[in-house]
Amino acid sequence: MKHLSVLCLYALVTFYGHKSVLSHPQSYGERGSDLGIKVFQQVVQSKPFENVVLSPHGVASVLGMLLLGASGETRKQMTSALRYKKNGPYRMLKKLHRNLTAKSNQDIVLIANAIFSQDGFPMDAAFVASNKENFQCEAKSLDFRNPDVAANDINQWVNKKTKGHIPSLIKPDMLDPALTRLVVVNSIYFKGLWMSRFQPENTKMRPFKGGDGNVHTVPMMSQLSVFNINTTATPDGLKYKVIEMPYHGNAISMLIVLPSEEDTSLSRIIPHISTATVGSWAKLMHTRKFNLAIPKFTADAEVDLEAPLSALGITDMFSEGKADFSLISDEGLHVSKALQKAKIVVDEDGTKATAATTAVLMARSSPPWVVVDRPFLFLIRHKPTGTILFLGQINRP
Repeated sequence: MKHLSVLCLYALVTFYGHKSVLSHPQSYGERGSDLGIKVFQQVVQSKPFENVVLSPHGVASVLGMLLLGASGETRKQMTSALRYKKNGPYRMLKKLHRNLTAKSNQDIVLIANAIFSQDGFPMDAAFVASNKENFQCEAKSLDFRNPDVAANDINQWVNKKTKGHIPSLIKPDMLDPALTRLVVVNSIYFKGLWMSRFQPENTKMRPFKGGDGNVHTVPMMSQLSVFNINTTATPDGLKYKVIEMPYHGNAISMLIVLPSEEDTSLSRIIPHISTATVGSWAKLMHTRKFNLAIPKFTADAEVDLEAPLSALGITDMFSEGKADFSLISDEGLHVSKALQKAKIVVDEDGTKATAATTAVLMARSSPPWVVVDRPFLFLIRHKPTGTILFLGQINRP
């Protein structure tokens, strides 16, 4: 039987805002994030001097949606890579989705999922119902025999869910008029307001040494405030700083990772990052008052996920002959495209300046400076669940 295609697309995202092993069992948010981090590590190997933006949670979300329809070796590969239990990870995934989209986060994180199917395609009712139950997944019918119209409809959905910041996710030529049966989309929109806002009048043009060694003059935001910071090291002794910049509400924060020595490349630090590493940082953090200078930056990236997922053992779902999505439909299905688009905008805008925040800006002595003026890694982490929503390397702001 000729296999038909499932097109998996990850529409992610806009931000506004500017070594030890964890002692507790990993949450499902951390397990999915670990796979996403490994995908990121695969991608940056071939792009050491480029800006790369990825959503680990977005990768895990779409795989989780597809997992409901997978069987046999295909399912085994996916659960193994995600380190999910063989039977029934969905109670935990449903709880994770509920935590991330809780009312307290409703103005910060918007997550939307959808399955677009060929009009008249007989999808298994349990697959549709389970995705709706666990991921609040919408189900919509389109006519892929007209790729231009179908692509436009999907792009309009993505455009709406990302507040207009990813207006176009797919091209009509990604849709085979004869074979495309499903398009699975996850969209994450994030708007974080800094707990301590950067004042625009303090933004100055300063040098930033890019990953390729060239020096660029970029707008650098700065403020004197209290942040969590620590210095730690990789297993082979490479030191790096971790700075935590909380968003309003304090459930989500941006973590900046900066090699301590100028001659240590970011590419030597990234392979050692995992959710266990990130979890260990919290135990080592110290609250300090210092001047922080960090560039304003905008970065977007498009990543083809087939190669990195295949390198991590998820191969069968891309194979016409081996893919087993029999819990979606009796017709043979395989994944023809796995794509993620991401965008990040970091600037001064943040939370309203409160009296308490303003007070801590007053220093009695001359505090030290921490200047992020060379390639750095950023992570956006939901602290209650340990989920890494976004991850990226910035080589040139």
